[in-house]
Amino acid sequence: MTRWRWRALILLIYVVIGIYIAWVYDYITVGLLRDLAEALLAVFLWFLVLLGIDLHIG
Repeated sequence: MTRWRWRALILLIYVVIGIYIAWVYDYITVGLLRDLAEALLAVFLWFLVLLGIDLHIG
């Protein structure tokens, strides 16, 4: 592998471990994930929001 691939792999492992630790210590919760999903839907499907469609989950 080239040098940039090793760095990318190390960064990916670092981020995955960080996400796991944040989940275990309740910095990331199901409610936060739901809010994030709603926000991403609103960003990528903004034209539906303008048409009055509710993108709230749950």
